[in-house]
Amino acid sequence: MSKPLLLTMGDACGIGPEIIAMAWAREALQAGPRDVCVVGDVGVLRRALAWAGVAVPLASLSAPDEAAPPGALPVWQPPGLPAGLLDCPVGRVDARAGAAAALCIEAAVRAIQSGQGSALVTAPIHKEALHAAGSPYPGHTEMLQMLAAADGRPAPVRMMLANEELRTVLVTIHVALREAIDLISRARVLETLCITDAALRACGIAAPRIAVAGLNPHAGEGGLFGDEEILHIAPAIADARALGIAASGPIAPDTVFMRARNAAGHPGEFDVVVAMTHDHGLIPVKYLGVEQGVNVTLGLPFVRTSPDHGTAFDLAGSGRADPSSLLAALRMARRLLAGA
Repeated sequence: MSKPLLLTMGDACGIGPEIIAMAWAREALQAGPRDVCVVGDVGVLRRALAWAGVAVPLASLSAPDEAAPPGALPVWQPPGLPAGLLDCPVGRVDARAGAAAALCIEAAVRAIQSGQGSALVTAPIHKEALHAAGSPYPGHTEMLQMLAAADGRPAPVRMMLANEELRTVLVTIHVALREAIDLISRARVLETLCITDAALRACGIAAPRIAVAGLNPHAGEGGLFGDEEILHIAPAIADARALGIAASGPIAPDTVFMRARNAAGHPGEFDVVVAMTHDHGLIPVKYLGVEQGVNVTLGLPFVRTSPDHGTAFDLAGSGRADPSSLLAALRMARRLLAGA
């Protein structure tokens, strides 16, 4: 890899910096050619190394693609980070931490766009801290969508949560459930299917098998329990199939994930499930274990992955956070870059 993965530190008051330090130690990310650079506050990362008991030096870089001494944790601190991040109360919402998290994401994206990074891996941010800092975005996905906008037009993106057993892509994400239902449309479902098909093909799946979950119980039961399947979801599936996409459904959401799960002795019927709402799609994947779940943003002009958990304020500073999901996110980013 000619340019490093850029790993943003997340919220300075959460576990992001700690799991970065732990991941560095657990999987020897520093072995071989350097392919990771942390984008964050040098002081916060030094403290995280101490909290995690990781006895390695930290290299403060002047640019994300600058070479670091062997064995040192490479950190690029982008200009303009708020002062006093070490004074922010650990485990609590702080506007300074929210502002720093947003700036690190913005700086990392700009670095990738200028050729100084190969992909983006993001440690967890806190939506309330982001809001307190004045950010107009409810989360990573919406922010990245705008940062990647061409000529002011946001690219259509979708959230995929994946582990070794199940992949789920969402039609709607961070909105109230009442609003999410109103957002279900033939065009939006079709767009999701197209983005999903293209992304999985780029990952090396020649003909992705896409299961489409219904919105209502029993996928509407022919209109008895709702008509979104009849008016929007089924027509979108037909449109997708006309484009050569192997989409099936709508399938009852309470059974489709069992059918798609690829486990020992149970080969999945599908490569991915497209779900209509955030919790419909994410609960099944998270139930299988957040330690292996990875969030992937589909539709961006660069690879972006993140752990399948939040800032875990209750664990911040304790040294007890688990870096497994971050390690899975790093592995997933490398696989996506390799097209496999």
